[in-house]
Amino acid sequence: MKIRRYQETDIQELFALMTREGEEWTYNSEESAEKYELCMSRSIAFVVEIDGQINGYIRCKNDDGFGVYVLDLLVDQRFRGRQIGRQLIEQVQQLHPNDPLYITSDADGYYQKQGYQVVGTIFEVS
Repeated sequence: MKIRRYQETDIQELFALMTREGEEWTYNSEESAEKYELCMSRSIAFVVEIDGQINGYIRCKNDDGFGVYVLDLLVDQRFRGRQIGRQLIEQVQQLHPNDPLYITSDADGYYQKQGYQVVGTIFEVS
């Protein structure tokens, strides 16, 4: 297993991982895929390679010293339970050791199981 910085050439393999995960992670239109590709290029992002294939990733944004926010964290179902998600989070922490790390989540149970504390909520403004 190897964790490394995301590269723009990873995007198709990343989309394949997301497609395997299901509709929630799939960008069905060319426009939305292009937007995601652009946001990946502007993010703090790492991928996990296992046997030469991308099987996980993390995407974060830095709020200029006020915190780093994890926006996406995904590990292929076949490789879950091996602490890969935690290792991706730790990689970001090592890159930004003096900044708090916050996680936006729709999988609260996973993060609570990791021992992370809930410190707020997110609201959508329509």
